[in-house]
Amino acid sequence: MSLKLPALDPAGVPEQQTSLYPSPFRERIAGRSKRRLGDACGLTRIGVNLVTLAPGAQSALRHWHTLEDEFVYVLEGEVTLVTGAGEQPLGPGTCAGYPAGARDGHHFVNRSGAPVRYLEIGNRVDGDNAFYPDDDLLWCEDEQGVYAAHKDGRRY
Repeated sequence: MSLKLPALDPAGVPEQQTSLYPSPFRERIAGRSKRRLGDACGLTRIGVNLVTLAPGAQSALRHWHTLEDEFVYVLEGEVTLVTGAGEQPLGPGTCAGYPAGARDGHHFVNRSGAPVRYLEIGNRVDGDNAFYPDDDLLWCEDEQGVYAAHKDGRRY
């Protein structure tokens, strides 16, 4: 079946394994791929990604956002949700939500022997900042754009 926008087949959206994280953080998310479904549909106010985590991969560095709400819905496999409160397994049909400004860093780790797939949804808000409680990382913005920096402000 041939689909035309606004409909699409997610399999036709290219997988991306890129990351904006500087080294050595970028290497920690090896094994994560995303299909940017929201972008493919032309969405500008929300992001929707179909994410696959290979065995042993993690979704991101543990983080929280000042202005962005995030929502994740697990489609396949079992993944471990890691927050400041601890860890819990999530399987198909379960979900997690992270309200903007809630200072509880979170990420997923695939500790299973099979790939995990989930939908990741978040609003896009100018001026949003992400904080990384476990790592020496923050994002800054100047006239030249957004850049990664150490927590003391030095650029990576």
